[in-house]
Amino acid sequence: MAGVLLAEKLQLAPSPEEADIILINTCAFIEDARSEAAEAILRACRHKAAGGCRAVIVAGCLPQRYRDRVAQTFPDVDAFVGVDELDQIAAIARQVAAGRRREVGGDGQAPTRLFASPYPGLRFSGGPFAYLKVAEGCNHTCAFCAIPGIRGRYRSRPQVELLTEATALVASGVREINLISQDTTSYGRDRRSSNAGVTLSALLRTLDALDGTFWLRVLYGYPSRVTDELLAVMAAARHVCAYLDLPIQHSHPEVLRGMLRADAVRAVADLPQRLRRAVPGMVLRTTCLVGFPGETEAHFQHLLDYVADAKFDHLGVFAFSPEEGTAAFGRADTPPAEVAAERRDRLLRLQRQVVDARRRALVGTRAEALLLQPLRGDGRKGPGDVIWLARLARQAPEVDGVTHVKGVPDNAKPGQFIPVRLTGGRGYDLAADAVA
Repeated sequence: MAGVLLAEKLQLAPSPEEADIILINTCAFIEDARSEAAEAILRACRHKAAGGCRAVIVAGCLPQRYRDRVAQTFPDVDAFVGVDELDQIAAIARQVAAGRRREVGGDGQAPTRLFASPYPGLRFSGGPFAYLKVAEGCNHTCAFCAIPGIRGRYRSRPQVELLTEATALVASGVREINLISQDTTSYGRDRRSSNAGVTLSALLRTLDALDGTFWLRVLYGYPSRVTDELLAVMAAARHVCAYLDLPIQHSHPEVLRGMLRADAVRAVADLPQRLRRAVPGMVLRTTCLVGFPGETEAHFQHLLDYVADAKFDHLGVFAFSPEEGTAAFGRADTPPAEVAAERRDRLLRLQRQVVDARRRALVGTRAEALLLQPLRGDGRKGPGDVIWLARLARQAPEVDGVTHVKGVPDNAKPGQFIPVRLTGGRGYDLAADAVA
């Protein structure tokens, strides 16, 4: 949307307070996301009512999923934009700026389109890293997930288009490219009949051949879609981080089958061992869902034992959120919300022990750190007084914690890679000293 606005000679404001039009891009995946979106919409509408801006536009998954409700719920919004209408955003912005409201667009059908930015090097991460969306939609039918109904069937972006975007990002100063989609490991599966050889492995080989110093990271994969070929590519690549984000959701076969993820049962069973054997130093992130309908205490204990044995480097936990339009919605055997919350907290406590042990084991080891920004002085005077915020290859943006680095050369700049020695840390964050 930002690329379309810029291409149509509209100016992006540095903050909502300085904007004539406030554009809110929403998520509607679970209740927490919808609540966050609603708060942002109401806050923007109050700002407009006080004379702070001309109009408010709401885009993305909320109007896509609740097309027939959003206008009644948020009557002060001037326009709603569905997932397949993003390229119309400039015309819509001009329309509402002129005082003309726009009715909810779209036809209520699942999205089918793909978009490429007119400005492939454009980013909003606030640092030397960016996200490269390789596909839209999802073909999985997980019983708890509404995404296929919101985003449509899986559709991969052309590899040449992704190469162009990645090249522009590296040229603009990006030093970490995070590949994302609803299931990154399915990249190309929808194109095989017309374009044989289009796979995530092939895409990584192509991107890895780019010149420059940068990381490539694969986020949001599916356990059963990790092929031996993909692991071989990762092990041999120059730029690809030894890192995979593979949400297992659960470990017990009965729960996985109830989730309609039966094809993941075998993959999940030996997932950590297989990946770490194939790629030395592999860092694993996963996500678990507790409180799913039919989950018993025995099922949950199985998950606890699995996580204790797997020792994932990073792990997130969600409590089940019943979503209308999904197979698990309204099931009578759903554990009470307080039980799900208690199981989430227990699993997170266990994971904290794993993280603490991992952090202690890393002390004294060396790594390469990507400098993000200087933070503050640490009380010393002279060179190296500034502590830098940085990330290691083992840390994905926004979800895995950060590394605080002391002794960084005074002439260092964001986006620079420097060698560090790990000295400890606190919680999910690490601490390190720069080394010559």
